Amino acid sequence: MKEVLIIFAHPKFEQSRTNKTLVQNVKSKQAVTFHDLYERYPDFDIDVDYEKQLLEEHEVIIWHHPFYWYSCPPLMKQWIDLVLEYGWAYGPEGNALAGKKVLQVITTGGSEKVYCAEGRNMYSVNQFLRPFEQTARLCGMKYLSPFAVMGTHRLSEKELENYATQYRQILTCLQNDQPIQSLKDCVFQNDLPELKNLN
Repeated sequence: MKEVLIIFAHPKFEQSRTNKTLVQNVKSKQAVTFHDLYERYPDFDIDVDYEKQLLEEHEVIIWHHPFYWYSCPPLMKQWIDLVLEYGWAYGPEGNALAGKKVLQVITTGGSEKVYCAEGRNMYSVNQFLRPFEQTARLCGMKYLSPFAVMGTHRLSEKELENYATQYRQILTCLQNDQPIQSLKDCVFQNDLPELKNLN
């Protein structure tokens, strides 16, 4: 079973009904390490060596965060800037993360309808997440299409529980090297060919 590292960043986690439900459903899962950046680094003083060690010890990396201003919260951006160093994560000698899988799990207040060419935000979630995709690719990691829980303010308890179950199922598939295509009910905002049939 592959070890999964969830790198979680939410500056107002205690106020997020959606993220609390998602996290509760995967936090205690076997072979899953839940790493809350805001809890560990309230002063933003990131222990780079510790973070590198965590990454090296896990085969699947999850970037889990709310969608803040079309990107991630500031502490996760700082984590990316400091931890993914040249010569370690990328560059001629930087292959520490090569071959690891990366899945981005995001939550948005806006619905899918506002994230398209005709919507208020003009672009899709995947288009906004291109910098994360390219970051993963630069580091030699395999970037999977993101799992997005959208329109969070309008979700019923049943819908939210369904998303949480899907999240857990996805982690199980990744841990066991099972094809993600088996999760036909999962809602991905994706454009990778191997995941197009999931919706």
